[in-house]
Amino acid sequence: MKFTKMHGIGNDYVYVNCFEETVREPSRVAELVSSRHFGIGSDGLILIKPSETADFCMEMYNADGSPGSMCGNGIRCVAKYVYDHGMTNMTRIRIETGAGIKTLELSVQEGKVSMVTVDMGAPVLTSNGAASSLACRDREALTPEQIWESITVGGNTYEMICISVGNPHAVVFVEDTDSFPVEQIGPLFENHHRFPDRVNTEFIQVVDQGMLKMRVWERGSGETMACGTGATASAAAAMLAGYVHQETQVKLLGGSLSIAWDPATGHMMMTGPATEVFTGEIIL
Repeated sequence: MKFTKMHGIGNDYVYVNCFEETVREPSRVAELVSSRHFGIGSDGLILIKPSETADFCMEMYNADGSPGSMCGNGIRCVAKYVYDHGMTNMTRIRIETGAGIKTLELSVQEGKVSMVTVDMGAPVLTSNGAASSLACRDREALTPEQIWESITVGGNTYEMICISVGNPHAVVFVEDTDSFPVEQIGPLFENHHRFPDRVNTEFIQVVDQGMLKMRVWERGSGETMACGTGATASAAAAMLAGYVHQETQVKLLGGSLSIAWDPATGHMMMTGPATEVFTGEIIL
């Protein structure tokens, strides 16, 4: 199987062009290629496939083989791949995902994609079992009791804001992300009975009104260098809580993303780089 290794600020995946390759048992393949000691090494597997409803389709699997619905860093890399490899010459494309069709704007320099802006759609508040769209007209009326939810994890009580951007996130604000025990607490959130389908957990430090620091424990992959949907959910939560304005930088272990809330649509816009590392072939 031919593949390409790519990453978005350190959130790395193995990409397969399924216009040319056939991947049988993708869950098993994801586990195999993701192993950092016995495989290629990645946070998961992403298949680039034809779509009947959009320009391309992104099908993703986490490192443990479980399917994923959306990856903000991953979809930027899909956009770079299809443009840089001559599969399209459009700088505005639509990609089908498990969380719906996403529209992407590509910034091109010297014939290669350097930055990508993804319309992540309107986030949904899921705290306390709600399912409230955070379009502009709706979020104004939310009360703190609706926004925040208490949870007991590992014998400690945390206040979190639960947000869906096509996949579930629990956003927890902490004093210092560098010293927070993510590897200990992250799995407890992921497998807590509050989240029957497991959850991605973001641990956020508010630096100032235009900057957040973030570490993330992703369901099925553990701590990763970055998470685009997590950065989007965290920015939305911080905006709801009044910690940042309608645009902020989110600093992750692998780099920074710019997240903006479009006041006209209520959609979150995520901008960041995408990088191709190497290509190869693996015997499955």
